[in-house]
Amino acid sequence: MATFSKTSGVSKTGGHRFTVDVYQNAHLPEGGREVDAIVTVTATRGGTTAGTPLVPAVPHQSPSSHALRAPGPDAAVVIMVDCSGSMDYPPAKMRNARAATAAAVDTLRDGVAFAVVAGTHQAKEAYPGGGRLAPADATTRQQAKEALRKLTPGGGTAIGTWLRLAGQLLETSEAPIRHGILLTDGRNEHEEPDALRASLEHCAGRFTCDARGVGTDWEVKEVTAIASALLGTADIVADPAGLAADFTRMMETAMGKEVADVALRLWTPQGAEVRFLKQVAPALETLTERRVEAGPRIGDYPTGSWGDESRDYHLGVRVPAAAVGEEMLAARVSLVLPTPDGSSPRPLAQGLVRAVWTDDLAASTSMNAQVAHYTGQAELARYIQEGLDLRRSGDLDGATAKLGRAVQLANRSGNEDTAKLLAKVVDVVDAATGTVRLKAKVTAEAQMTLETRSTKTVRVKK
Repeated sequence: MATFSKTSGVSKTGGHRFTVDVYQNAHLPEGGREVDAIVTVTATRGGTTAGTPLVPAVPHQSPSSHALRAPGPDAAVVIMVDCSGSMDYPPAKMRNARAATAAAVDTLRDGVAFAVVAGTHQAKEAYPGGGRLAPADATTRQQAKEALRKLTPGGGTAIGTWLRLAGQLLETSEAPIRHGILLTDGRNEHEEPDALRASLEHCAGRFTCDARGVGTDWEVKEVTAIASALLGTADIVADPAGLAADFTRMMETAMGKEVADVALRLWTPQGAEVRFLKQVAPALETLTERRVEAGPRIGDYPTGSWGDESRDYHLGVRVPAAAVGEEMLAARVSLVLPTPDGSSPRPLAQGLVRAVWTDDLAASTSMNAQVAHYTGQAELARYIQEGLDLRRSGDLDGATAKLGRAVQLANRSGNEDTAKLLAKVVDVVDAATGTVRLKAKVTAEAQMTLETRSTKTVRVKK
């Protein structure tokens, strides 16, 4: 028998409202230890604190050491445009990249601080220059678009240098929302993988970043790793003609963010431990290793910036074994924001995860529908990745089995978008049983799109 608990809270320091809903089956058999819950976090209605957003005094500080900044721009954005030599093949690629960046600049709200970085084997300030950001208005938008016309392709690709320059520029702003948009068309061939990883570690927590790959000559795992580390989104724009529309959507979403540095705080009782924490909607993202200790048995997990939106998280907790009839609080889930005096953040909303031991076999063996759904979505993403890797390595039988299982899971969960992408890689004989045949010829676009979007999930109806 499934149980549902809900505890909601409203920030007393501003107009933004966060709610936390917990979905779980709290019942365990005698001696059972593993508790699973889906935590839905919803943010609505604006996001400032009496007109002054709450932000960290230093961008990379943990959420437990935040302080208020003086009022200033509410957002700062840096657009990183790949200007390497490969952007000239075909020439339309660079032309569309310039047009897309111009469209993004036009989408900026007045007053938002922004800059454009031209990325090759090194990073250069394309606009405004001088190690600073420019406030968006009619004049600076026009100046930026004039600077974009001067961008020409040439050189290599070292994405870590682009990110570090973006971080330096964003640190000159006191805006609470700091965001990057990164476009690349090729592999990161002019710096070592360790250098890119070091740049991502340096930038994590300082700003969020959406990453896009244009064409089909870039590396999916590189682009998705950038978005993952910086709490952004990743996607493919196979046709450069689609860049302007995609950049406009990304910038509109960035302009909708109103609350920065929200942390999901977990408290567990003595003897209990967090097995994992994953974002499971709108996309899969593992947060377990990003825990920042915030006190005895308390850990904070970064969630980035929020606008009006809702996200789902899968929490796994291991509790001490107990006898039938006993009950305990397995975890307390809170949403926290900084406080003006820098003291411990006050929870805006919280939900409770429970454990109840029973000898009712039906109750203790039933999986909550939400938990089951998202377990299946994670399994779907794993089978897609494994199937594509096997296909690349030449193990066609293994690839067929994995991708067939993915088709079955997509069909079962109603993930129509993923099912359509799978159908471009395999011929589906029977979706219900997962019977498929690998297509003899698969375009690079079809395979890369499936891989890039494999972590996008559909939400369960609660």
